[in-house]
Amino acid sequence: MAQIFPPQANAFARGSLIVALLAVAFLGWALDALNRSSYATQQEVAREQPVPFSHTHHVGSMGIDCRYCHSTVEVSAAAGIPPTKTCMNCHSQVWNTSPTLEPVRESFRTNRSIAWTKVYDLPDFVYFNHSIHVKKGMGCTTCHGPVDRMSLVWQQPTLQMDWCLDCHRQPEKYVRPRQEVFNVSYTPPGDQLALGAKLVAEYKIEKLTACSTCHR
Repeated sequence: MAQIFPPQANAFARGSLIVALLAVAFLGWALDALNRSSYATQQEVAREQPVPFSHTHHVGSMGIDCRYCHSTVEVSAAAGIPPTKTCMNCHSQVWNTSPTLEPVRESFRTNRSIAWTKVYDLPDFVYFNHSIHVKKGMGCTTCHGPVDRMSLVWQQPTLQMDWCLDCHRQPEKYVRPRQEVFNVSYTPPGDQLALGAKLVAEYKIEKLTACSTCHR
C-alpha cells in the first residue's frame, strides 16, 4: 500500500502537540494574570461616592480617630458606616451651607441613609470579623493602607485568599501593639519579627489556616 502521509507529517504532528501545549500554558498564565489584575480585584481603584468624603482631610489633617465614625469596629464583625447624625455633629456648624454637603443635610432631614459605595466588598462565602483582628493587634492601615492620604478611598490589598493566608501563616510580620492599632502613622520597627513573635505569644494569636476559619 502506498504511504498516505509524507515523512514530514510526523514532524508536523509533533510540532502541533508542542504548540497546543504552549497555547494551553499561555492561556492558563493569561487567566491567572487577569484574575490577579486590578481589573478583576479592583485593587487601588478609587471609588466615587455620593459625597466626596476625604480621609486625607478628616483623618490626616484633623486627626479624627477611626472609631469616631467606625464605632463598632472593636465589638462587631463589621466596622460600621457612620449614621448621618455623626456627620452632622460637625457639619451642622461647619460648612453647613456647602452645596457639596447637601446630600448629607437631605439625609438628615429625611432620615434616609446615604447610599455609600462599598470599597471592601467580600464575597458572601467569606467571613471576616473586625473585632477579633483589632483585639489581636492588627492595625487598620495593615489592611486598609494609608487612609490618611486617601482623598477617595481605594482597596489597598487584592483581598484574594493568598493575601489572607500570608498573614494567617506569619502573623508576626504584621501584628503591632494594641495601643497602636488605630495609629495611622505607625511604622513597624526594625525588629518587627522579634516584636511580632513576642506579641503573638502575648496575645495568644493562633495561626489559623483551616478552611472553616473564614468559609463558614
